[in-house]
Order: sequence, then structure tokens, then C-alpha cells
Amino acid sequence: MLTLASKLKRDDGLKGSRTAATASDSTRRVSVRDKLLVKEVAELEANLPCTCKVHFPDPNKLHCFQLTVTPDEGYYQGGKFQFETEVPDAYNMVPPKVKCLTKIWHPNITETGEICLSLLREHSIDGTGWAPTRTLKDVVWGLNSLFTDLLNFDDPLNIEAAEHHLRDKDFRNKVDDYIKRYAR
Repeated sequence: MLTLASKLKRDDGLKGSRTAATASDSTRRVSVRDKLLVKEVAELEANLPCTCKVHFPDPNKLHCFQLTVTPDEGYYQGGKFQFETEVPDAYNMVPPKVKCLTKIWHPNITETGEICLSLLREHSIDGTGWAPTRTLKDVVWGLNSLFTDLLNFDDPLNIEAAEHHLRDKDFRNKVDDYIKRYAR
């Protein structure tokens, strides 16, 4: 199977011995994004949190992948949460687009999958938003942390979930119910 990494190696080998006609017919130009992703995916796979798994439905499209987070502590322990990530052509000047595919009761993730994580914002007031120095590893670790230390009830995207946590002690019961119904 031809993967993006092997295509890049083949393209590098052709650079020195290219003739204009045959090289343009047999190879396609590889984008800056794809070159970055080859390096970043290797780094990500070497430094993946033990509660995360990455899946590439098409190994030739490193810009589209799925992440599964299975928290081993906190409110969301026992759940299995799926995220879809798409890395735009303008990457690394803009952040990846991430959506939670698993319905969840969470103050920083809406039931429709929108995510409030500052590093996924192109412009952030607090200065912790996206920067070209960030990588996919930062994104994955950030998503993983939404289930533990970055769980934020004070600045929620899902206001109803945050208010539920503050006013009712059965917040955990609703989280558990969502896990049983949607995150197994």
C-alpha cells in the first residue's frame, strides 16, 4: 500500500534525476501541510497519552483522522469518546478543525460536538490560542485534558451542563447516563 510517507520518500528520490515531462506526469506536488503532517504524525504516535488512540481511515490522507479518548479518571471514566479531526490546507497557520462525534454532557463540549478548547481557536483573548508552533500532539493532549484538568465549569460552552453541575448534585448521574447511552 502506498502511504503518504512512502510517496514523500519517492518524491525526494526523484528530485535529482527529474526530467520535466516524466516527473510532472508521474508525481504530484506534495503540500507543505502534508510534509508537516508526516513528521507530526510520527511524533504524535510516539507520544500518545495512554488514554488515546488515533485512527487514520485512509493512510494517504493524514489530514483526516479520528481520535478516541477513554478517560481513566474523573467524571468521564469508563466512557469512549470519538473525535474527528480535519487539518486544513492552511495548516499550520490555522488550527485543525475538531468535532466530538460522541454525544456528551460536558461544560466545554456541546451535545452537537462543538468544542471549547483555547488552542483550537485561531484568535484567543488569553494568549493560549493557536500558534504555528503548536502541533497535532498539543491538540490531542488538549482534548485528552478536557476530561481531567482542563474541565472548566467557569467558562463553559455548554452553559446548561455547567449550571447543572453548580446547582445539582446529580450532574455525575447525567454524565453516567450519557456514557451508558452514547459512549460505550
